[in-house]
Amino acid sequence: MATTKGRVLLAVTGMDTGDWLPVLAARREAVLRPDGDADPSITYAVAWKPPSGMLSKLPNLKAIFSIGAGVDHVIADPTLPDVPLVRVVNPNLSQHMCEYVCWRVLDHHRRGRIYRERQARKAWKGEAQATADAVNVGIMGFGTLGRAVADRLLALGFSVSGWSRSRHSHQGVSCHAGQDGLDAFLSAADILVVLLPLTPETTGIVDHALLSRLKRDGALGGPVLVNAGRGGLQKEADILRALDDGTLVEASLDVFETEPLPAASPLWPHPRIFITPHAAAESDPRFLIPPMLDQMDAHDRGEPLQNLVDRDAGY
Repeated sequence: MATTKGRVLLAVTGMDTGDWLPVLAARREAVLRPDGDADPSITYAVAWKPPSGMLSKLPNLKAIFSIGAGVDHVIADPTLPDVPLVRVVNPNLSQHMCEYVCWRVLDHHRRGRIYRERQARKAWKGEAQATADAVNVGIMGFGTLGRAVADRLLALGFSVSGWSRSRHSHQGVSCHAGQDGLDAFLSAADILVVLLPLTPETTGIVDHALLSRLKRDGALGGPVLVNAGRGGLQKEADILRALDDGTLVEASLDVFETEPLPAASPLWPHPRIFITPHAAAESDPRFLIPPMLDQMDAHDRGEPLQNLVDRDAGY
């Protein structure tokens, strides 16, 4: 389409661009590759695992917009240029994540695995059921998504705690921060929900040592893990060990160290693991792209960008 605006580069690998390009092209000229390494017509990039070096030499690049809620897939490129990086904050993404976490928390709380096993055996037998207020859900990663999830869980009657690197205050939630607050947070959690960004500091944080610090004597008979953050946050061998030695009762995993999860992974057949294929909060271009384009227009008018990433912190 003819336009006086600079072009937008959709810089992605490992995803189908068919749904994304038309939404971008409705308002700006959009391309999948620049015209040469130093294409002067590219002023913005929308990125998901951008090919290494693709963005490094674009002389008029004003900002990079991440398609996913996390930005580790973008900053992993060592040649990434020093321009503003914008993360996604969108009600649609938050809604999907809230739905996923509430679904998994309720399923664990209401003994879904046990009843599925009994159904397979045609066993008509009930199970003792605690009330939601007897169960503490600890949300590890208490940013925008974490706080949205907390509100939904509070509405369902659960006790909710939050942990993050820096301290937050949120009505109805017991908030903890930093290494000094981690023990108190973990020891209270019946269900640990992991929504952390992936940074050098959080890589592999969900290991056996951390899981062993969760609440042992709660209403669910032992702790439960739900990871909807990033696969790199967890050590899968440690999760299996924790399930097999009784440190964990159950786990719901949406993200994995290697994706797609290899067919040979021992996670697949484990009877106390519920697996989804990184589907907790899939990015939908119909909802995510228009706010990006609005930001581009505003930035071209001289207005500041919103939801900027602190590259040193990694989110």
